[in-house]
Order: sequence, then C-alpha cells, then structure tokens
Amino acid sequence: MPVLKAMNRSVAIQVVDLGKKYHIGARRDRTRTFREALTSSALRPLRAARAWTRHDTSLRRTDSIIWALRNVSFEVQRGEVIGVIGRNGAGKSTLLKVLTRITNPDEGYARIRGRVGSLLEVGTGFHSELTGRENVYLNGAILGMRREEIDRKFDEIVDFSGVEKFIDTPVKHFSSGMYLRLAFSVAAHLEPEILLVDEVLAVGDAEFQQKCLGKMSDVAGEGRTVLFVSHNMSAVQHLCSQVLMLDRGQIRFIGDTQEGIIHYLTMFSTVEDGEMNLSTHPNRRKGAAPILRKIRLLDKNNVAKSQFMCGEMVRIELTCDPPFALAQPHFGIGVDDWVGTRIFSLLTGNAGVQLAPSTGSFKVICQINELSLVPGQYTLSLSAGTVHETLLDALDHVVTFRVEAGDFFGSGKLPPANLGRVLVRSEWSVEA
Repeated sequence: MPVLKAMNRSVAIQVVDLGKKYHIGARRDRTRTFREALTSSALRPLRAARAWTRHDTSLRRTDSIIWALRNVSFEVQRGEVIGVIGRNGAGKSTLLKVLTRITNPDEGYARIRGRVGSLLEVGTGFHSELTGRENVYLNGAILGMRREEIDRKFDEIVDFSGVEKFIDTPVKHFSSGMYLRLAFSVAAHLEPEILLVDEVLAVGDAEFQQKCLGKMSDVAGEGRTVLFVSHNMSAVQHLCSQVLMLDRGQIRFIGDTQEGIIHYLTMFSTVEDGEMNLSTHPNRRKGAAPILRKIRLLDKNNVAKSQFMCGEMVRIELTCDPPFALAQPHFGIGVDDWVGTRIFSLLTGNAGVQLAPSTGSFKVICQINELSLVPGQYTLSLSAGTVHETLLDALDHVVTFRVEAGDFFGSGKLPPANLGRVLVRSEWSVEA
C-alpha cells in the first residue's frame, strides 16, 4: 500500500505516482457463476481420482504490457479549471476513469475531496425502450441526482436539449443527434463540487455545441473544480486557467494554458530546416492510408525553411507515394492558429485544379503568392482524397511555422500581432 501524503484542505484533487497498465493481447477466462462454483466443488473428488492436472488459465496470453498512465502526480486546487490535453492514446480518458473509480490504478493513488460528477460517456444508462422523460430520471439517478433535484430541473433539462416535442417518445425513435443532446443535457445539469468532463463538446450540431460551450463556461464561472479533457484547443483556452498535457501516459507539461497549447501543437510538428517526414508521423488519423510522405516549406528561392515574413511567397511541397492508384486525387491544406482555430483552407477542388490519375511517387505543390498572416505561430493540417471527396489520408497539426513582421502594406510600418489573424489590403478615400 502506498503511503498517503497529507492533503491540504484547499486541494480538491490529489494524484500521487499514479499508474495504470493493460495487458496487450491478454484474454482472461470469464468469471464463473455461483452454480458453476458449487458444481466444481462437488466434482473435485472425482477429478482428483482421475489425477487431472490443471494449470492456471486465468490469463491465456501476456504478450506485452502497456502503461496507460505512469508516475502521474499533480494537485488541483478548489475552484480551478484544468484542461487535460494530449494525442489519442495519451492516457486522458484513463486518468478520468481512475478518478471516477471506474477502474483501479496499479500504482499510486488518487484522492478527491467533494461531491463528484462526471461526463465521460454521454448517454451511458439510457434505455432505448424508455421514453425521453423516463430516461431523464433514469440517467439522472445513475449520475447521482436525487429525485427532487431532477423534478426541479426537468423543464430546464428538456428546454436545453431542444427535444421537448419528443420527450414522451421512446428514445429508440430518436436520431443520434437528439439522443446525444438529451443525454448531455441531463449530465450538464449536475451540480457537483468537482466535475470531470471528457470530450463532450462535440455533441450535436454547431448551434448546440455553442450551447454546450456556454454551459461549461457557466460551470467554470461558478467556482467549481473542473478537469476538462478536450481536443478543442479553442475551448480549452476559453475555459481553462491551466493545462496538463499527457503523452504516452506521462505528464509532459503543467502550467499556463497558452504556453501548454503551444507546446502541445509544436511537440510533433516542428520542422527541421523546413522539411518533415510524414511516413510514420504520430498525428496521422486512425485508419488513414499513408499517402502523404513528406512536406517541405520553401521560399521564392526554393530554400526550405520554417520562418517567413508577412507578405512573403510560400511554396508548400507535398511528396506523395500512395500504396494504390489514385483516380483524380484531391488535396487540402488547413492553416490553423496557435489554439487550433482554422484561419483558412487551401483545396485543389476550390482552386479548380484537376489532377491526373496517379500511380507511384509524385509531388504536389501549393503556392501562396503573398502570405497574409499577422505575426505569430501557425500549424498546417493536411488531407488527401479523391474526386468524390472520399478522405483517404489526413494528418492534423503536423507542421509548425512562424510568421515574422514584414512590410505587408508597403507603408514602411510593420503590422502588429493584435490585428486579428489575416491581413487584407484596402483602398481608402475621402469625399466631401
């Protein structure tokens, strides 16, 4: 048993040397029922007489062990809103599952002081045969709400979800969006002292996502302690005072939100001399075909670099080597700011470019004649697909480049970084 450290009364969450491991490729026998156990006891003398030799098969294979979390230690003060960020598989959801006691740690411990509410798996506890009304009460009870509390908040929950017309209809007839909206609305109206949230702002359409963000902002402003897991860097920046970044089960950064987000976005995207190998890049989306193999950022003299000036010409060169023939391939480049907000996208389809069917290795070049970004740090996301808009390969935030102040307007004045994100030329005149 680990030795428990003293917990200050101002601390809401204390995590010390936390570790959680999983056996890769392991298969455990199912748990025996009580009846099977009695039968086994009754037959034991017969089995002994037949001199059976039995081996422990509780774990068939232990090919390897992966640590989802290892040596994780941190404290969250009361009233703090902490963003938990990291790539898929970094250990974010495992951390919340340990904190909510869904799973037990293999090392260390975690302590929480206060009533806990969690929004981990939206819709867990909903029954398809029950109506929306019945599921509000069922799900609310599962999440720890009292009957009186649900009665008091029922109208507010239904109004927030926007499914009041169908509240007495079995949820098996709901669309997936309606189902998730109602499920989130129930969970969002919890009033715990500590709230653990796992990527719930992707629920529903854009309008409902704004409502979700507003609700989370209200919760954060009420002085509750929140641990917020999200890939939405804009939401993290808006809601959180600090971030905790996980990578391969270990903490890589704890501190200021802006600094943490920049560290996260540049961790796997810093180019060496303006060039990066994409063949085994960790930011490739799951299931994507490795079509995009290399990227280079070039200036007007074909010099590869990762730092440009406002107004400078930039050429983005993509080396492709698809494992199969591409019929009329299409490519896209997304330019995002330091919090992951999309500034603009460059698409072959929008530019009216039609590429010939390709087999084997080839290069695609996108030229920006005049870089119209204000000074700052930006990332590129890449995609490759077909003429039918089938997405085959995609890598998010793979390349970071920096824009320095330059005389974009030809006025002899350098544009500051607080002019928005994009520079636009304009003509001015005065008329009497």
